[in-house]
Amino acid sequence: MENKRTAAVGKQSFLHGALILMVAIALVKIIGALFKIPLAWILTPVGNGYFGNAYSLYFPIFSLATAGFPIAISRLVSENSARGRYRDIRQIHTVSIKIFLFLGIVAFSIMFFGAKPYVSYAVGNNPQNALPAIYALAPAILFNSLMAIYRGYYEGLRNMYPTAISEIVEALCKLIFGLAIASMIIQSGLKEFAASGTVYGVKMASAEYAKIATLPYAAAGAIFGVTIGSVFGFLYLFLYHKRHGDGITKEMLRASPRPLPMKHTTVRLIKTAIPIALGSLAVNLSTFIDSTFLQKRINDIMSEHSQVLIGMYANVMPDSVVKLNNVPTFLFGCFSNASTLFMLVPAITQAFGVSALPNVTEAWTGGNPKKIKRSIESVLRIVAMLTIPAGLGLSVLSTPIATLLYGSQNAPTVIGRILVLLGLGAIFAAMSTPINSMLQAVGRVDLPVKLLAVGLAIKLVLNYTLVGIPEINVMGAGTGTLVCYIFIMVFALFFLCREARITINFVSIFLKPLLASVICVSAAFFIQKAGAMLGLGKIATLLAIAAAGVIYVICMLWFKALNTNDVLMLPKGQKIVKILEKHNWIR
Repeated sequence: MENKRTAAVGKQSFLHGALILMVAIALVKIIGALFKIPLAWILTPVGNGYFGNAYSLYFPIFSLATAGFPIAISRLVSENSARGRYRDIRQIHTVSIKIFLFLGIVAFSIMFFGAKPYVSYAVGNNPQNALPAIYALAPAILFNSLMAIYRGYYEGLRNMYPTAISEIVEALCKLIFGLAIASMIIQSGLKEFAASGTVYGVKMASAEYAKIATLPYAAAGAIFGVTIGSVFGFLYLFLYHKRHGDGITKEMLRASPRPLPMKHTTVRLIKTAIPIALGSLAVNLSTFIDSTFLQKRINDIMSEHSQVLIGMYANVMPDSVVKLNNVPTFLFGCFSNASTLFMLVPAITQAFGVSALPNVTEAWTGGNPKKIKRSIESVLRIVAMLTIPAGLGLSVLSTPIATLLYGSQNAPTVIGRILVLLGLGAIFAAMSTPINSMLQAVGRVDLPVKLLAVGLAIKLVLNYTLVGIPEINVMGAGTGTLVCYIFIMVFALFFLCREARITINFVSIFLKPLLASVICVSAAFFIQKAGAMLGLGKIATLLAIAAAGVIYVICMLWFKALNTNDVLMLPKGQKIVKILEKHNWIR
């Protein structure tokens, strides 16, 4: 056992680590799609509104309690690893366990006991329907807090496998248990209605109303699958650490200097984590603002200008939604479905942020200007290559994609209208994630939180103002998100270049991917339209997406947008470079 625990683990390069996380995220997103898309059909927009309300409360509390610590742990572990202070690394792990256990319990208590006041203010009509999902999700805070200890620790050691595998385990459990429990609850309610005309002992007018009555509990069942996933994800990381250790050998520990006092380590960890946690809180408060102000302001519209809103959505909103005063929840459910697609793009670049932090930290600690510039440009270039086409594609093909994934019964035209704005916003949101990570890596952990706070204030003002205009309503939340992330990304990039004292090549990093993206997305738009005219339906959307991918790759090779140093960081990078050089596709 000791040999296994002390077997040294080779560090992964930035791109190798990012690739591991990207593969994991791709699998997690596929699993997530297999969960979210059937769930949208099962729950309908109203049930998705209950589901989204639980997450809206969960994310800010989780972020405030623990989100800064994984990044802080990763940064401090990476810094001490670069200096050969392995005893300090072990001490960081010991300290983090105590902190996370305490914060996880506190966060769980806040969410569980704060559920009623939150829904009473945010949800408006029928607030009690949102409670079951919140109660079912509350325990996940504790287990996700415990998972964060190990993820931050291994990321700092530049071993991305534990994080990657634990995310897949978590997603699989969510899929299996969440869908199963939600389906069972709805079927049980409908079975009772068929037998007695009641659901949970209450008389129902029709099967449609019977299903609506089951939705609060079905949403809770689905979200309880998330809690179960967090339990299994933590168990995997705990057992992995017990079996494999951290790769620090006895020889490395003997050669390491004496660790700093535990009190010093604790204080430094907390000081590093607080601004990061506040920044993460600001990001997740974005969801909280959408949930709170969107539903509240739409409820205000329904009180004063209901005919305007009902007239706008007459062809897509069931009569039962209006009769049961569920219009705010219905539109928030549509926004949540659009947000799910919006978050796909930042989720990909999150891998680059996680992988970039220890690499840029190591370059910064070593004080090598060329290495710092090369590391930062590699992150920006690869992130731009992925985010620009993805975001533009979501925006231009918004309604066809919404129809393909959510079906005609879940208001895809409403989701599509919102996604036009959120698709563009996804580019800036996705770019800002790794940029903020690199700001933290160069020691400016305060800047991301300051920028996020200003961006959040902009979003809050725009949401409250625009959503309250009857003719704009839910589209106001999309506008607020877009403007917020444009501000954050532009200023974060400016400050990163200033702090690192570098000048980046904007043409190779941004202009080439943008030009290639415009070409491929334009082609996709016309292919989808032509396919739809020929009666191909959803197949036309799939063909358009596939064609866009092929055209984009061709354009990027034609423009020689790939960089030799970036490709060399990939597994088998030298072989790939030789192939690309043979065809003059790389610079």
